[in-house]
Amino acid sequence: MDITFDDFAKVDVRVGTVVDAQPFPEARRPAIKLWVDFGESLGVKKTSAQLTVHYTPEELVGRQVAAVVNFPPKQIGRFMSEILVLGIPDPDGAVVLFAIDKPVPNGGRLF
Repeated sequence: MDITFDDFAKVDVRVGTVVDAQPFPEARRPAIKLWVDFGESLGVKKTSAQLTVHYTPEELVGRQVAAVVNFPPKQIGRFMSEILVLGIPDPDGAVVLFAIDKPVPNGGRLF
C-alpha cells in the first residue's frame, strides 16, 4: 500500500538517549523498561521493549535510539509506555535496535 508524504509526516520519529534501563520481570514477554531523554522539547519519556535477547539494561544506558513519540500512552501491566522504540527482527524474530551511527542532538526528528 502506498502512502503520501503527508501520511509519513504524521509519524513523529525522534532520537533520544537512554538514561535509565531496568529489568521488567513482571511483563508477559521478557522486556526491559527504558527511560529515554529527547531533550528540552520532549523531556524524558518511558517505554518497555522486548530487547532481552540482544541487550542488557546496563549496555542500553547511554545509547541513542529512534522512537515514535506521538502514539498515545499505553498501559503495559503496571507500567505506562509513552513511546515506541524502533527495532528490526533478526532471523529468529528477536529485536535488534534501529541504530544511529553518529551522535546527533536528542530530540532530532527523522525526515
